[in-house]
Amino acid sequence: MTQTQPVETIPQPRHAPVAVPTAGQPYEYHRRPLVEPDWTRFPGWRHVTRDQWESAQWQRVNCVKNIKQLRAVFGDLIDESFYADLEADQLALATMSMLVPPQMINTMVPFATLTTEALLADPIRRYMIPVASDRRTDWPSHPYASRDSLHEHDMWVAEGLTHRYPTKVLAELLSTCPQYCGHCTRMDLVGNSTPAVDKLKLTLKPVDRYDAHIAYLKAHPGVRDVVVSGGDVANVPWRNLESYLMRLLELETVRDIRLATKALMGLPQHWLQPDVVEGLERVARTAARRGVNLAIHTHVNHAQSLTPLVAKAAQTALDVGVRDVRNQGVLMRGVNATTPELLDLCFALQGEAGILPYYFYMCDMIPNAEHWRVPVWHAQQLQHDIMGYLPGYATPRIVCDVPFVGKRWVHMLTDYDRERGISYWTKNYRTSIESADLEALNKRYAYYDPIDTLPEGGQQWWHDHRDD
Repeated sequence: MTQTQPVETIPQPRHAPVAVPTAGQPYEYHRRPLVEPDWTRFPGWRHVTRDQWESAQWQRVNCVKNIKQLRAVFGDLIDESFYADLEADQLALATMSMLVPPQMINTMVPFATLTTEALLADPIRRYMIPVASDRRTDWPSHPYASRDSLHEHDMWVAEGLTHRYPTKVLAELLSTCPQYCGHCTRMDLVGNSTPAVDKLKLTLKPVDRYDAHIAYLKAHPGVRDVVVSGGDVANVPWRNLESYLMRLLELETVRDIRLATKALMGLPQHWLQPDVVEGLERVARTAARRGVNLAIHTHVNHAQSLTPLVAKAAQTALDVGVRDVRNQGVLMRGVNATTPELLDLCFALQGEAGILPYYFYMCDMIPNAEHWRVPVWHAQQLQHDIMGYLPGYATPRIVCDVPFVGKRWVHMLTDYDRERGISYWTKNYRTSIESADLEALNKRYAYYDPIDTLPEGGQQWWHDHRDD
C-alpha cells in the first residue's frame, strides 16, 4: 500500500516582512456614474425646462446649424477669435456642414467653467465643431485621401446598397443625420454641400430605393446580414423604417439586421419617443419569432457623451427585445487615442450605459482629416494596452478599414514600412466589383499612416514625391 507523502511546507518568517512600495497599474479603474450635465449653464438655454430638454422635437428644432446660433447658446462666454477660427474652417476646409443637437453641445466642457481655452481643448468639440486651427497646415490631407475612401459608392449594386463583403450589405436609406460629425467617412454623400465638397445626391424616391434593395436581396440569397444605415436611421420617418425592416424580415435568407444610429447617443430623445419604442418592439418581436438577430449599433467616441438619457435609450431598446446595443467608435487624436481615454469610454459604455464596446475604427483617409488620424503602430499599441482590463466580451477590437479590403484587426497586416508609413494587407474574398479579377486574392493592398507621424526620413520621402 502506497503511503501518502507529506506536503512540504514553506518556512514562515519569524518577523513581519518589510513593506515594499507597489508600482501600481498603468491604468486605475474608478467607477464614474453617469450624470446629465446642467444645460442651463449655457446662457442660451437658461430657461429651458426638463420637459423641453427631453423632447425630441425640441432637440431637433434647436439644433445648432451656424455660427449665429452657436453664439446665441454660448452668449459672451466665448471669445470672438473662436468664431473667426470656426468660420475660416467652414469656408475652406470643412467636409461636413454644422449640425449639432443640444444634447451633444451639453456634453462639451460638462463640469467646468466654459471658456474659449476649455472649449478648444474639449474632445467632443474637436470632432463635432472643428475649427481651422485644429487642422494641419503641412499635410491637411494625405496624398492618397479621397472623398469615398472606402469605395462604397463604387460598390453600389442598387442606389444606396453597398455589397462589399460576401454575406453582408450596407443599406443607405437616406443621406442625412440628426448630427454631422466632422470626420464622417461618407462625407461625399451625407449632409449638405460645403465650399470644400459638392456632395453626391440620392436621386430615387425612397420607395423606389427601398424596392430596389429588397429586389437585390431576393435575387442574392447568399446575403444574410443587412446593416441599415444612411445617414442615420433616426432621420427616417418611423413608419417608413418599420416597413423597410418588416420587409427584410420577410426574407428567409436574412439572419442579421443592424440599425446604425449615432442618434442613440446624440439624440437619445428620439429613441425614447413612445411611437418609436412601440414600433421597435414590434420589429424586435418579429425578429425574435424569425430567429433573426436584431441589434443597434451606435457611435460614441468619448466618455463625456454618455449620460443617463443615453443609458435610458439603450436600456429601453434592450427591454423591448433588441438583442444587443453595440458601439462602433473612431480613433481620433485629441479625442480618444490614449489608453486612459479609451478605457474610460469602454467602462462607461459597458458598465454604466449597457452598450457593448465592439469596434474602434481608425479614422478613414478622407480629405482634411490628417490631424485626427493615427498611424497603424499607434492603434496596435492601444489594442495591446487595453487588453486585460475589460471583460473579454467587452474588449473592443481595433480595426483598420483598408480600401478594397475591409475591416482588418490592426495586427493582421502582412508587411509594414514604418519609415514611409505604408502598411500592406491581404484579403480572402472579392467585393462586388471584383468578380472578374482572378488576382484579387493574391494582391497586397496599401494603407497609409499620417505623414506627420513618420520619422524625418519618411516625411522627406513624401515631400520629395508630393507631386508624383
